[in-house]
This record gives sequence, structure tokens and C-alpha cells, in this order.
Amino acid sequence: MVNVRLSAGLAAGVASALIAGMWQVATRHSTTTTIAPADLAILRYGIPAIVLMPVWLRVGLLPRGVPLRWLIGMVLGAGLPFGLVAMTGTRFAPSAHMGVFMAGACPLFAAGLAWMLWHERPDRPRAWGLAFLAAGIGILGAGSFRGFDAGAWRGDLLFLLAAALWAGFTLSFRRAGLGAWQGAAVVNAWSAILLVAWLLWRGETVLLDAPLRDVLWQALMQGAVAGLLGLWIFSAAVARLGASQAAAFGGLAPVFSALGGWWWLAEPITGVDRLAIASAVIGVTLASGACTRGARVESTAG
Repeated sequence: MVNVRLSAGLAAGVASALIAGMWQVATRHSTTTTIAPADLAILRYGIPAIVLMPVWLRVGLLPRGVPLRWLIGMVLGAGLPFGLVAMTGTRFAPSAHMGVFMAGACPLFAAGLAWMLWHERPDRPRAWGLAFLAAGIGILGAGSFRGFDAGAWRGDLLFLLAAALWAGFTLSFRRAGLGAWQGAAVVNAWSAILLVAWLLWRGETVLLDAPLRDVLWQALMQGAVAGLLGLWIFSAAVARLGASQAAAFGGLAPVFSALGGWWWLAEPITGVDRLAIASAVIGVTLASGACTRGARVESTAG
């Protein structure tokens, strides 16, 4: 039973990384062509909030038994604040950077927060994995700040902030005790509420002026694939593997985002990119516990 649960968790982790890479490339394409980040957020959170309305109406916007601090952590970490920060970063840095910085830094933040809050210490293989992830971030970051990719450092800093927010979501969801669909529904419902306030303050949206083909494509990628399927699959991975191990699978996203950026957006993959991606892949393999015989599945008790 444990092996089946672990296998399902590992599969969910890989699937979530694939979806993350696809979302990163699609977002990069949109924000540098026809749809701005704030308008993209309407599709990213509005569509899932409508589709999952029966779920969040049943669970409630303030689910019983969920401490407010974990609810806030979930909404900040995977909701509108996270989306706006990450999407804005795509205006400055290429897809490969988004993959390495967001996916590579998230396990580091998650492990650090878990250690500070609950004194959870990674075992030796996971510690080595986190070290490789940190090396990948350092390699790519050094290139950005030294001018190898002029201006990309702005996006890289935003990606790091987004990674910290996502790490907060993984830990908060783990402690909230909600199911995968319940967590996705509550996050998107609160994001839709915040989005209404954001749009009222902003005063307008240019989404209706964008090409219909682009809007429909982004509605699929942002609303259905990332907003619904992606968040649910990642939440399932957290439930089966634990927060820090599930977050480590994000280290595979740089491979998918870099290849997608090269194939779809004609973004070159430099030698620095390859080195950073290789370090991230090694890191996720070790940090996820996938290569550890009899990997421990964390208890769901909060």
C-alpha cells in the first residue's frame, strides 16, 4: 500500500513539473506578445473559480478547522499574488530562467521553512540534492547579474520571490488538511475575489482587445491546465509525498521550460543554461527521495 502511494506521488510530482514547464513557456509567450500579466491573471484564476464553484461553496471560503494562517499561506503562495509576481517576471527573463529559479529555489525555501517551523532536517541524499539545486541557481544567477543576459536579473529576482511564495503554499496546504480539489477551489475562489478588487482599482482590462486565438489558447493553458489540473496534481503530490519532497520535483520543470522555450519561442539554450539545468535535474533526483530505497512518506498529520 505504501509503495502504491509512493508511486502515485512520484508520478504526480513528475506530471506537475511537466505542467509547470508548459505553463512557464505559455506565460512567457503571452506576456511578451499580446496579453499583459494582470489580464492573464483573469484567465488563470477566474476560470478555475467558476468551474470549482460547487466545491468552494460546499467547503466554504473559510473551511472549518483550517487555521487562518494556513489559509493565507495557501492564497498568497498559489493564488493571485504568486501569479502576478511570476507572470511579471516573464517579461524580463526567458523560460529557462523561470524554470531554474522558480523550480530550483522552491525546494530550498520549503526545506528552510520546514526546518525553522518544525525542525525538520533533510537526510543526507536530500541535503545533497538541495545543494545541487542551490548550485544551479547560483550558476544562472551569476550569468544574469554579470550581464550574460542583460536585464534578465529583474525577472530572476521576481522568480525567486514567486518561489518563496509557492514554498509557503506547499507547507500551508500540507498543514491545512484539505483535499486536493478543496485546496484548489479555495485558492482560486479567494484569488477571484482579490482579482475583482484589483480590477476595480486598476480600472480597465485590455483582454477583450487581444486576438481571440491567443485568448482561447491562454484560457486553456492558464485556466484549465495550470489553474485546475496543475494545482490539483501538485496538491496530490504534496498529500502523498510531503511538502518538501513534492516541491523538489519542481526541479524537473527547467528541462521542460527550456526545451519548450527553445522549440516554441526560439530562445537559445546557452552553455550556462545547460549547466544550471543539469544541476537542477541532479538536485531533484536526490531531493525528491526517488532514488532512496524505502523512501519515507511523510505523515499527513499536521
